[in-house]
Amino acid sequence: MEFKVNCGIWGAMFGVPSIVADNFLKLASGNQIKVLLYLLRCSGKLCSTEEISANTGVPADEAEEAVIFWQQANVLSPQANIGSASVKSIMPQQTEVKTVQTPPQPPAKSSAEPMPDHKTNLSGSEIAAIMDGSQDIRELFKIAESILGALKNSQMNSMIWMYDHLGLKKEVIITLISYCASIEKINTAYMEKIASVWAENDINTINAAQDEIQRMNASKEYSAKIAKLFQMQSRPTTKQNEFIQQWKNAGISLDLIRLAYEKTIEQINKLNFNYINKILLSWQDSGFKTVQDVEAAESEYKKKRSGVRKDANDPDIEQYESVINKFLY
Repeated sequence: MEFKVNCGIWGAMFGVPSIVADNFLKLASGNQIKVLLYLLRCSGKLCSTEEISANTGVPADEAEEAVIFWQQANVLSPQANIGSASVKSIMPQQTEVKTVQTPPQPPAKSSAEPMPDHKTNLSGSEIAAIMDGSQDIRELFKIAESILGALKNSQMNSMIWMYDHLGLKKEVIITLISYCASIEKINTAYMEKIASVWAENDINTINAAQDEIQRMNASKEYSAKIAKLFQMQSRPTTKQNEFIQQWKNAGISLDLIRLAYEKTIEQINKLNFNYINKILLSWQDSGFKTVQDVEAAESEYKKKRSGVRKDANDPDIEQYESVINKFLY
């Protein structure tokens, strides 16, 4: 099928730099293209982010990010003022567009060198160059876009950081993105935090990543059960989750945790994870693994304590008293 431009609708015209069509039709999102066209149309005029948003339908925060994207790509003037003030779009001078060269790759890091705690803020042209030189990155972006929608500059930077600096494989990053999308946590900070943990723990195959996701899901489910059991109105804090994971790893049953919780409420009339943990540790040290174990020991203790022929200083009584009431101190 052939297409022909309808020249009859042409009136006043404005130019679009060739570099946009040559290098950015695949890289830039639809919203970024919208913002650029509007700014080029308003060349020489001051435009606020709110005005750009109103005339393009692009949310103000995305409009601002789009301007930054085109500045980094050297399509808009780097002197443009971004933020609550205004943005001035300036047509770039008609100069010969040079071929973008792939930036040199950093030397391989030794295993003893710590992982970087930040990512390089690559410009649009640098990202385009990396895509040209890496099939993995191209495929990664393509699949990520099918999961997340049109990718932002910050998201592409983040994925390149995971791949180049953390050394995670393409398929592992895709697995990570899919997991984050499934739990509706797709902000880059959250994904980078998980990616860093995976890199540090050498989780770098699909099987290892899937196993880790199963472990994370199981931990969340267990934490949710504890929160429900304790009648909590909010999610457990980081410190509370540390206690919960200790109980899970120790294989303590929910019934036993419930009993420890009930005894805590009886003694201090409030939820206290540290207090509950002391009770559970006391029972664990005494070899009690079930509610029946605790109840049997308490029953035996009461019998011995109420025995009329038992001496008050009987060492058996003292032993039971120590076992049953140890958690109170």
